[in-house]
Parts: sequence; C-alpha cells; structure tokens
Amino acid sequence: MALTLAEFNTAPAEQALQWLDGLYEHSPWIVERVLPQRPFQSLAQLKHALTQVVSQSGRDAQLGLIRAHPELAGKAMVSKSLTAESTNEQGKAGLTDCTPEEFARIQQLNADYNARFGFPFILAVRGPRGLGLNRHEIIETFERRLHNHPDFELAECLRNIHRIAEIRLNDKFGVEPVQGNLVWDWQEKLAQHSDPGFAELGQLTVTYLTDAHRACAQRIAHWMREAGFDEVGIDAVGNVVGRYHPATAGARYLMTGSHYDTVRNGGKYDGRLGIFVPMACVQQLKAQGRRLPFGLEVVGFAEEEGQRYKATFLGSGALIGDFKPEWLDQQDADGITMREAMQHAGLCIDDIPKLQRDPAAYLGFIEVHIEQGPVLNEKDLPLGVVTSINGSVRYLGEVIGTASHAGTTPMDRRRDAATAVAELALYVEKRAAQDGDSVGTIGQLQVPNGSINVVPGRCKFSLDLRAPNDAQRDALARDVLAELAALCERRGLRYTLEETMRAAAAPSAPALQQRWEAAVSALGLPVFRMPSGAGHDAMKLHEVMPQAMLFVRGLNSGISHNPLESSTNEDMQLAVDAFAHVLNHFTAV
Repeated sequence: MALTLAEFNTAPAEQALQWLDGLYEHSPWIVERVLPQRPFQSLAQLKHALTQVVSQSGRDAQLGLIRAHPELAGKAMVSKSLTAESTNEQGKAGLTDCTPEEFARIQQLNADYNARFGFPFILAVRGPRGLGLNRHEIIETFERRLHNHPDFELAECLRNIHRIAEIRLNDKFGVEPVQGNLVWDWQEKLAQHSDPGFAELGQLTVTYLTDAHRACAQRIAHWMREAGFDEVGIDAVGNVVGRYHPATAGARYLMTGSHYDTVRNGGKYDGRLGIFVPMACVQQLKAQGRRLPFGLEVVGFAEEEGQRYKATFLGSGALIGDFKPEWLDQQDADGITMREAMQHAGLCIDDIPKLQRDPAAYLGFIEVHIEQGPVLNEKDLPLGVVTSINGSVRYLGEVIGTASHAGTTPMDRRRDAATAVAELALYVEKRAAQDGDSVGTIGQLQVPNGSINVVPGRCKFSLDLRAPNDAQRDALARDVLAELAALCERRGLRYTLEETMRAAAAPSAPALQQRWEAAVSALGLPVFRMPSGAGHDAMKLHEVMPQAMLFVRGLNSGISHNPLESSTNEDMQLAVDAFAHVLNHFTAV
C-alpha cells in the first residue's frame, strides 16, 4: 500500500526515515535533515526541501552524495551489487542488455569521465517522462556532458540525483502525474510533424503554413475536441481556437495559449506547452461536468517566431487588430508570397480583420511557457512567476575603417573595424551586467570579403539590448551608442547604425501576477519572481488587456531553441495544477 503524506508527517522519525530508505543512494542524512521541517503541505514541498538540504550541505557532502552512486553499466551492475532501486532503473533503461559494443563504449566513457571530474557520471535514466531513456540517448548524453565545465557538471549530477529521488518518491507515495503525462504525450506526438529537409534529419522545424504546420493545427484542433471544448476552429490566419463556455451565457472569457510554430531545428516545448497545459485543465473540467463563472479561450497561435516570413507575432497580432496587409506580399525563400501560402491553405484573407477581439469581453490573458533559460534549473525550482517581459531594441550596424596589409601595417597605424566591434561587444557585456536583469548581445559579427592577411576594413554587426522596463532599456541603449561613437572617434573610424526593432516592455498585471503567485504558493512551493528576457505572445495581448505569465523549468540548463530543450512530466503536472488553481480561484480583474 502506498505511503500517504499524512502518515509521513505524523510518523516517528525512525519510521519516516525507514519509509524513505533508498531515496538518495546510501545517503540517509538528507532525509534525516529534512524530517524536522515536517509537516509538509505537499509532496512538491517535500521534494523542494530535500533539494535545499543538498544545496546547503557544502561541496564535500555533495561530492560524497555523487560518489555514493554507482557507475552506469559499471562493476556494481556486473557483480549484481546495485541497490534494488538502481537495479530497477538501470534495467528499465536496458543497460542490463547492452551489446558488447555498447557496454565497451560505456565503460570507456566511465573511465574518461572519472579521469576528468573525479566522480561518477549521474543520469536519471528513467528520463523526463519516467519511462526510461534508451541506450542511444544515454550514450549521447554521456558524450555531451563529458565536455562540461567541472563546476557545471557537479551541479548537473546533483540535479539528476534530485530527479532520481523525485521518481523514487513518487513510487513510494503511489503518485502518478496523470495530466503531466498527457501534456508530455501531446507534445511528443505533435513533434512528429516537421518541415521537409528537417524531418529527414530527425529535426523539428514547423514554419508558417507548411504542410507540417497545417498538420499540427489539425492535430491540436482534434485534441481540443476530444478534451471537451465546446467550440473549436482554425481562423483566418491559422490560429487554432478552442472555447469552453461559461456557466452563464454572456459572461466574459479568460484568454490563454501560446504558439505552435517553431524555430528551425528547435525544441518541442517552446510555445506548445502553453497550449497543452490549459487543454489538460479543460479536459478535467469536462470530466467533472463543471463550468466556470467565466469562459476559457485557448489559442494555439499560428506564428510567433518569424521564421518563414518577417511577420513575428502574426497570430497574436491578428487578435488585437495588428495584422499588417503589406505582410501578404512578403516572399519566403522559395518565392512564395504569404498571400499565396494562405490561399493554398484555404484561409480566407478577407476575414482577417474580423479576428480582432473586443478587450471588454475578456478578463485578461495568461500564458504558461517553458523558461528558456537556466535560472529555475539552477535554483531547483519547477515554477517561476514572470514580473515583466523585457523591452528590447535591435540595431544593424557597420564600422568602416581601412583594409590594409596585415604584415606591413604597424599596430598603432591600423584602422581595424573588427577590433572596434569586438571592443564594443566587451563594453556591452560589462554595461548590461551593471543592471542585473539587462542583457546585451552582438550576435552577428561579419567581415565582408575578409582575408587571413588583411586588416579588416569593414565589419557588420547586430546589436540586441533588453531590459525589464523601457527606461532601463533606453539608458542601456544610450550608453552603448555613446560608447560606439567614442571608440570610433578614438580609433579613426566611422560607422552606420539602423534601428530595426523596438518593443516596449510588458509588465505583468499585478492582479494576474498575484493569482499565479497564489497558485504556486498553494502547491507548497516558494514564489520566485523573475523577468522574461524573451518575447512572447503575451507581449502582444498586453497592448489591449492585462497579462501575466508562468514559467516552467527546463532541463539541460534550460536550453531552448535547441533539440535539447526538455522538461519533466512532474513539472508539467505542477504547471497544470497551478493553472487549475488560477481557474478555480479567479474573480474579475
């Protein structure tokens, strides 16, 4: 019979310790130190408390914990001296059935890893879904992590140890993240659709109105109908819209959702998580036969990334009346205009103006999104409450000097355009860091017709500056542009600079942000507030109605716009639970 939290909270310390024996490999001290914190409000609170014990234990204790774990497919497995928990986990991952070649490769990786780091490689082999990674995934992860910085890799081992403990704890308490698994499975199935040229390579790319994009729309619409939405449709720009009616006709709606298009060779969760989390909540409401005092409108936005056409936020923009007719004449790389793509997809262009929503009919907009950064991962927190979506400004520039012979031009006579941009990049790094939450990036640095033996006479560059509010962004931009002018003057260079994009910051509406905070707190988790450095559909809706976002932790240091983008079924379950709490405790803004 599964253990209950009430039993754990009230049991004598010796009994509670015995129940959680084996949670952390040969390390009962972690549970011992957490017992005085009882009673725990939730299993999530207990899990977080365990991570904090390890975090505060010091490096020697952390190394001891890591070294208490066996190598993957190592001597302990061969000699059958693994703990029961490790035997089960390595068996589920198929490590007990390695081919001779796989076994030899893992043994070599174990040796190389120990030589580099001085502790064994730790991986939660049951994976982010809990079903087990395959041997190819394990070996691939092993090879990739072998190149990490030692400090980062130690932290990554601890994070994997916590994931192992989380799964073991779920087993002991008989907990299954049912909705988290559903959300996970929806995302995996949707990721089967990818554009030609990428699908063949096993890469995920879904750009606006391609066959893969339209297949995604049909699948989302089908799952919405299955989940119990009252109305489901694909609108004139390709947004998938599902509406769950309120208990009383004429009541306002709460809007939510995110985008289902992707960057090229991107991840499975960016955007899509924000569609499927509320869908899982609607499925629960329908199964319970419940209606809310307000309606829920879930939108799978057709386009946010601006990959096929330069029309970022096309899907959400259309809902606020910001679809620009000139976009229709844009051509993609194959010369197909957006108008032609829309006509081929069977969309009615004349209906686009009708998509504009009346803000008075809505309570606001909320969005769940994977964090796309390392902060939550490093803090061992599954959820974060967004305080503001950063304002940003972008430029394209060029520094012009004089191309000259690399061997005959003395160092003090050079007019080197590339070193000027390099100096600017270092200044941007230093200046942005002064603000804490500001960021600055020179992502493109190109020397046209550059040669190995020529001092660069020209250097083209991009500049991306972001901050949580517009005043902070503008102060950063003023300083960076002044530095560009000063260093060019000092070096005898000239420059051109064109502003290509300016987006206002989108602070979260206090009332909506507080609802997310209450939901996170109700789960027994600490409320962690953070800005969003990336743009989101919520940014567009912010122009006409209140908005607030919830971030979900990503694995692999929170990497996004990358195939390694990932999250766990457990964190997705917490996102569903938080969303359901907001719905169940919502009153008019």
